[in-house]
Amino acid sequence: MSSETSATTPHRPPADEQATRAPAATRTITYREALREALREEMLADERVFLMGEDIGVFGGAFKVTDGLLAEFGEERVRDTPISENTIVGMGVGAAMAGMRPVVEIMQLSFALLALDQIFNSAAHVRYMFGGQPTVPMVIRMPQGAGHQLGPTHSHCLESFFLHVPGLLVAVPATPADAKGLLKSAIRDENPVVFIEHKSLYGMRGEVPADLGPLRFGEAAVRRRGSDVTIVGVSRMAVVAERAAERLARDHGVSAEVIDPRTLRPLDLDTILESVRRTNRLVIVEEGWPHGGVGANLAALVQEQAFDWLDAPIERIARADVPMPYSRPLEQAALPHEENVVAAVLATLGRGAG
Repeated sequence: MSSETSATTPHRPPADEQATRAPAATRTITYREALREALREEMLADERVFLMGEDIGVFGGAFKVTDGLLAEFGEERVRDTPISENTIVGMGVGAAMAGMRPVVEIMQLSFALLALDQIFNSAAHVRYMFGGQPTVPMVIRMPQGAGHQLGPTHSHCLESFFLHVPGLLVAVPATPADAKGLLKSAIRDENPVVFIEHKSLYGMRGEVPADLGPLRFGEAAVRRRGSDVTIVGVSRMAVVAERAAERLARDHGVSAEVIDPRTLRPLDLDTILESVRRTNRLVIVEEGWPHGGVGANLAALVQEQAFDWLDAPIERIARADVPMPYSRPLEQAALPHEENVVAAVLATLGRGAG
């Protein structure tokens, strides 16, 4: 595991417990339902866990993740707030320092820009400014992403903003199981966690074990094994990368390995490096802008530590470097798609798409 993983607290059951546990029933549920299950189970397990955000109570959240939780847990633990993102996050920081475990929901990631002072200067740094005496065990949930004709102010993908700041952990789950397991881990962590959910994933269904516990931060998932090229997909782009890998195998006879980092801070760089050293090629896919993005950072890390294994330049795929258009055709033209990934992979192999 990379040294970048050391900031997180592991939440694995003991080895003997894993060995004796009976196989769990697996259900197929949506990403949204998986998040709600994680919140409910953690609220049942720890009375210090409570929720705050705009329209999360009676309305059940802008994307219905908290639907039904107000009726079960009451207004003391499911708190509707005024429209004031900086205040909401600031209240969460104070509550966390006082021993509570707040889960703050920001309606859109774009609105979190109004709370950057509290996120960066308070949540991320308080523990270090005061010699480790207080901790800030809070989670800031926020949906991001384009594809819904919501224009430039509701379609941001800004993982790289939060990845940039020491003191924050950053999760970007792409499956229902990861959404549930990583959210449970985030709530139990002593560090502030920025938990980024992609809007296009809320309705996606996937298998989730009924007794799924916390998933460790800093462990990437290898979604597909391959030998010709490594594709790293971030957030929803992990799903796009998997579909592209299937097309590459079917139409071009290319064996692509797909890695979903799942958390960006800590980052499981070791798994990515091990894969690149076998395949000798790397394609990174993200939905954020290309300049200063997640892919730029990852490409620099791989170049520093695996340059001698690379047989081709690292390819990066990102959204177009423009504010996201309202127009559906233009919005789709600005977003990465499977065919972009396929073309980039073939380019690293010195092959055309034909």
